[in-house]
Amino acid sequence: MSEQQRPPSGRDQAPSAAGEPPEGSAAPEHAHAGDLGRRLAHRRRELGLTREDAAARAGMAPDYLRYLEESPGASPGTNVLLRLADVLRTTVTEFTGAAAERPPGTGRAAAHPAFTELSVRECRALLASHGVGRLAVSTASGPVVVPVNYTVVDGALVFRTAPGTTPALAVGNRVAFEVDRVDEALSEGWSVLVRGNARAVTDPGSVRRLGERAVSGPWAGGKRELWVRVDPMEITGRRITV
Repeated sequence: MSEQQRPPSGRDQAPSAAGEPPEGSAAPEHAHAGDLGRRLAHRRRELGLTREDAAARAGMAPDYLRYLEESPGASPGTNVLLRLADVLRTTVTEFTGAAAERPPGTGRAAAHPAFTELSVRECRALLASHGVGRLAVSTASGPVVVPVNYTVVDGALVFRTAPGTTPALAVGNRVAFEVDRVDEALSEGWSVLVRGNARAVTDPGSVRRLGERAVSGPWAGGKRELWVRVDPMEITGRRITV
């Protein structure tokens, strides 16, 4: 590890009460963020907050938040993490990755939850862009649900897979596709269910356009050149709020 990459140590590792970075601890411009930093930055962007906005709400300097997000060796105290968790509407457990191997929704139910049905317009807004959804298909041994990375293109759900895989069984069949979000800190969440017909996209021009518009490739990696399109026939959704 070079001198430039080495995290602050000893007394310099702790921030000041105002949240200032220790002297000389600013992360280099091309530093690779650690797990904590990536989670902080991702959650901040999810909420549409600039680094300056988040730092101001947490009572710390923007440079210190930048240090936390970009330095692999950042090790903030519990008080700092609690302030950031409050500002970013999440938990310290999520920041530190302690819940990475647990299914979402292990927290307690809220005292007075409200359960509402979502309109089709609201459902489409939640589905919009891209993410990870759960595809339900029929197999010879029974129904199976698998996660896939998807993108919304022209109102349809599209994903990329490989011939012979479980997601490829969707082609030519009616399937169900579910997307959800759980807010562990507030015991809130939503889910959207899509039912529709799936088909393979084979036209070279259409395949090229999908490749250009897809936001994220399959996380599983590998050679996955079969594009599948699910045209929604029915969209329903539900939300739980406090």
